[in-house]
Amino acid sequence: MKKINFKSKFKKFSDKWSPKVIEEMNDYQFKLAKIKDNFTWHSHPETDETFIVIKGEIEIEFRDGIVKVKEGEIFVVPAGVEHKPMSYKESQIMLIEPKGV
Repeated sequence: MKKINFKSKFKKFSDKWSPKVIEEMNDYQFKLAKIKDNFTWHSHPETDETFIVIKGEIEIEFRDGIVKVKEGEIFVVPAGVEHKPMSYKESQIMLIEPKGV
């Protein structure tokens, strides 16, 4: 058993849009990422995707609108829904996804 400190983990990398696995639970991975600017349109046909904003604010664009997710908030994109995450300033997020996503 171990505890993980998000701040110390975020200090270990600077690259954007490159999630780092920090822990696993059953068939799920907890990933930290720094993001800035736009990612590509994509979807995950087989699984939901969870975004937790640790620091900053992100927007998740959908074909029919945008959801703003602020620091301390969580948003789940349903499986198969096309989306494009982005952040105007560098933000720190956690993703929770099945292994292999």
